[in-house]
Amino acid sequence: MPTRRERLTGGLLGLLIGDVLGVPYEFHEPEDIPPLEQIEFAPPSGYHRAHAGTPPSVWSDDGALALCLLASLLERQRFDAEDFGQRVVRWYTEGYMAVDGRVFDVGNTTAQAIRAIRNGTPALEAGPADEYALGNGSLMRVLPLALWSRGSDDELIADAMAQSRVTHGHLRAQVCCAVYCLWARYILDEHADPWGDAIATARARWSEASPERAELEFHIRPDDPAPGKGRGYVVDTLRSARWAVDQGDYEQVARAAIRLGHDTDTTACVAGGIAGLRDGVLGIPIRWRESLRGQELYQPLLDGLCL
Repeated sequence: MPTRRERLTGGLLGLLIGDVLGVPYEFHEPEDIPPLEQIEFAPPSGYHRAHAGTPPSVWSDDGALALCLLASLLERQRFDAEDFGQRVVRWYTEGYMAVDGRVFDVGNTTAQAIRAIRNGTPALEAGPADEYALGNGSLMRVLPLALWSRGSDDELIADAMAQSRVTHGHLRAQVCCAVYCLWARYILDEHADPWGDAIATARARWSEASPERAELEFHIRPDDPAPGKGRGYVVDTLRSARWAVDQGDYEQVARAAIRLGHDTDTTACVAGGIAGLRDGVLGIPIRWRESLRGQELYQPLLDGLCL
C-alpha cells in the first residue's frame, strides 16, 4: 500500500500529469482521439493538436489554478478567499504558477470572475451563479484542498464550496466540489468504499429539503453509474472522472479519460488526481513523471504539503 506521503505526492502529480497529457487532445471528438496506447504528452506525428503553440509537458489553467490554491492554503494556513482570488488574478495577468508564464485556455466564467475581482468585487461574490456558470473550472483545481485539509468533514465541505464561489458560484458546482473533496479524503484515509462514503456523508450533511441535497440527488445523481461524455459541464466532468477511475491503473485511467474526447485536459486532471491519490506516486509511469516540466513551481508546494 502506498504511504500517506506517496498518496499526497501522487494526488498532486496525478492532477498535473493528467492535465498535461490531455492538453494536445482538447476539443476533439472521441472518434478523433488516438488509440489508447498512442496517447502520450506528444501526440502521434501529424495529429492536429489543440493549442498548437504550446509545447508538450505544459499544464493548462487546471494545473496552474490548483497550484494557486495550494500556495494560498500553505501560506495562509486556512482557506482565504481574498488571497486565493488575488492569486487567480496574478495567474491571468502575470502567468503566476504557469509553466514559462504561459497562460492559455481561460474559461469564460473564470475570466468573468477575474474581471469582477479586478474591479473590486469581493472574491466570494465574484463567481457568476447563473445557469451558464456550470462549467468545471472550480472542480478542476479543488483537489489540493482535500490533500491539505486536516479539519472536519463539515469544514472541508464548507471550504470546497467557498473556493468554488470565487469563480463558479452556482450551487451545483459548489456541491460537485464538496463531493469530490470528500471522495479524495476518503481515498487518502483508505476507506473501503470512498465514493459511497462520500455520498453518505453529503446526504447526512444536507437535509432532504435543502437545495444542496436537491442538486445532489436530481442533477448529480451519485447512484447512477452511467459514464460521462468528457464535456465541460461540471456534473459531466465528475461523472466522467468517476467512470475513468474504474478503468485500471493510473495510466489506464488517464488515457481512458482522454479517449472520451472534448474537455480532455480537465477530465484527465480530475480523474488523474484521484488515481494518483489511490495508486501513489510510484503508480504513475516514470516517463511521465520525469518529463513533467515546472518542478520549480510544484516541488516547494509539494514539500510544504508533505511536512
